Amino acid sequence: MTPTRVTVQGAKPYDVVIGRNLLGELPGLLGERVRRVLVMHPASLAATGESIREDLLAQGYEAFAVELPDAEEQKTAQVAAFCWQVLGQSDFTRSDAIVSVGGGATTDLAGFVAATWLRGITVVHVPTTLLGMVDAAVGGKTGINTAEGKNLVGAFHPPAGVLCDLAALETLDRWDLVAGMAEVVKTGFIADPRILELVEEHHEELREWRGAQTTAETWAVVAELVERSIVVKARVVGEDLTEQGLREILNYGHTFGHAIELNERYQWRHGAAVAVGMVFVAELARLAGKLSDDVVARHRDILTSLGLPTSYRGDRWEQLLAAMRRDKKSRGDLLRFVVLDDVAKPVRLEGPDPTLLVAAYAEVSKEPPTGRPGVTVALG
Repeated sequence: MTPTRVTVQGAKPYDVVIGRNLLGELPGLLGERVRRVLVMHPASLAATGESIREDLLAQGYEAFAVELPDAEEQKTAQVAAFCWQVLGQSDFTRSDAIVSVGGGATTDLAGFVAATWLRGITVVHVPTTLLGMVDAAVGGKTGINTAEGKNLVGAFHPPAGVLCDLAALETLDRWDLVAGMAEVVKTGFIADPRILELVEEHHEELREWRGAQTTAETWAVVAELVERSIVVKARVVGEDLTEQGLREILNYGHTFGHAIELNERYQWRHGAAVAVGMVFVAELARLAGKLSDDVVARHRDILTSLGLPTSYRGDRWEQLLAAMRRDKKSRGDLLRFVVLDDVAKPVRLEGPDPTLLVAAYAEVSKEPPTGRPGVTVALG
């Protein structure tokens, strides 16, 4: 397939390249000044990371690699400090670069390390998961977790480019793909109704993802979903890099979702938690008189059709509320949520009545845990 380029505007515009066999694009994104490159990858992608390092060596770069813990375990101050140590011992200067290879957690960490080393060096992201492609790799948000919450320490540091090689999805576990679909669905609800229609039409093939054995028709659908999601995110972050207004819509479902992740000690995958978070804010909007019953039901129908959870245990309200009060969108004691007036009509809801919050929580804790593999560790 011919690569598609989506340009993210801003002070330093960059391209998100979508296609297959894209490694040849990497030198162009790194730029002419870069001589040293650190490839950061999780342990589960050691072979892929080494392959990219060797390719960079063959193209004349001094290329190093650092292996990271898998998933959210890598997003700690201790791991970031180890990466800084590697950069220092390898004499990385401001004209050198980092290449991240992995999912959303790797993108977050690598971007943060790049943002903080010498107050900012070049980073190029090579996301290998659907979540990484449609969300974490695009937009310049970087961060690590603390004991108090997710992504509370971070910086805005846009990449020099992003390579979304769809071939990486061929080996993706189906629960990884389903988890990433939560962010795709989010984009549909806040900005692009066609995304929701595509998911509704093809939910069975997406839920039963078969990687390399997937039909050409389904691959075409996935490619369109990736491109549409990236186009939405590129438009939003191009207008509001540092989340002063418009960009907050991308956090739809995330305030409650991040609280679940913290409460579960990150044993839920991000997408699973965000799925419940979207149902929570849909119910909150309904209770506040903003959203119709039909659109709330559509949230549950689409997410359930993909195998994503739509409910959470009913005995954790105090812990979840405490976590939400530490959310980045909160201002003082004022809780702020992104909600919908309708599909593709996001608005902010500030300081909702506490009784509405409790009622919305009751709506997402009515159903017992399903026990599907995706609800806890497999989607966690």
